[in-house]
Amino acid sequence: MTMWTAVLVAAIVCVALKTVGYLIPARWVEAPTPLRIADLLTVALLAALVAVQTLGAGQAIVVDARVPAVLVAAGLLLLRAPFLVVVIAAALVAALLRLWGWAA
Repeated sequence: MTMWTAVLVAAIVCVALKTVGYLIPARWVEAPTPLRIADLLTVALLAALVAVQTLGAGQAIVVDARVPAVLVAAGLLLLRAPFLVVVIAAALVAALLRLWGWAA
């Protein structure tokens, strides 16, 4: 299977899944349980993405300047700081830790 074949098959599968989604009766997805699962699944996937990007380096788990930066960002988000401030503060923390040689 070539790369283009895989891309075409993936595109066809995605369109088929989207089409099936339109065929599902609305009462199935408007029930409280599917709505709650959809809400929690989104948060879980986002948390997993953050964890992988924070701790992953190839096939290894690495604890470096990204971990304190993410902790600072989480704290600022809890304090309801503007998103731009959160991003700049997290980048600044990681940069300073690397500059001072306290983290890789």
